Amino acid sequence: MKFVSVRRSVVLLLIAMILIPTVSEAQFGGVVYDPTNYHNALLRYYQLQQHLVQLQKTVSKVTSQLNLAMQMARYVKNMESRYRAIFSEWRHFSASDLYGNTSGWIGAANGAGAQSVSPAYQQAIIPFLTYNQTFLGAINPADALHLKSVSASLQLADGANISALTTVGNIRGNAQALQLQIANLEQDSFSPDNDLNSEVSVLNKINASNVLTLRTLQDANNLQVAALEQQILQAKQLRDNDAANLNFTTQMRQQATQNLAPFNNNLNQSLASYRLP
Repeated sequence: MKFVSVRRSVVLLLIAMILIPTVSEAQFGGVVYDPTNYHNALLRYYQLQQHLVQLQKTVSKVTSQLNLAMQMARYVKNMESRYRAIFSEWRHFSASDLYGNTSGWIGAANGAGAQSVSPAYQQAIIPFLTYNQTFLGAINPADALHLKSVSASLQLADGANISALTTVGNIRGNAQALQLQIANLEQDSFSPDNDLNSEVSVLNKINASNVLTLRTLQDANNLQVAALEQQILQAKQLRDNDAANLNFTTQMRQQATQNLAPFNNNLNQSLASYRLP
């Protein structure tokens, strides 16, 4: 019985070892092969390879962008000595004042203010006398019309001259401040300071340059408008002269016709009644 019991125990032990070989091998230090774990390990290894490839591409792209940014950040050396130029300065208007009637004009032209222009202009010109309505009603209508036209031309000329003088004075008055702003922009453009050569700083300088350009164009347009006003006034004066000459010619022809009409009638009557002796 004892032998049978031992034999039976050995058989059960062998069956147990056959049924759980993995556990037995692990317990005794063997290598366990698990297909699922192996597949997962290969999958993770492939994923790591893909991540490495993507990381290499990202590093290459970032490096290229960094090199480009560093290249774009380089500025021209010795900008001031290479590109700075000397330009003419704004000059003040000057003239002699022999009889004390040009100093106001000179001050207005140099930017004394818009309020000084009209008094200075009136001080330097010859005022014209105005005719009253009684006198204009008593003279020839054509002559009265001509006097009114000449008076209008003089008044319009005064207005155009005052406007032009005001524009010139404003431009000269603001010239120093404008020169300072241009000098600051020029200095910042030629500066090697990194803070003044960043992308935002360069864009700010470009914007400031565009604003200064617009202001300069505005001044140029004001001068062109003043010159155009003078041209319009000259065209008006030429037109008035031509109209006055035409009216004078027309009036003379009409008067000549009227004056010759009685003479022609008398001549016709004399010829009709003439008889040979």
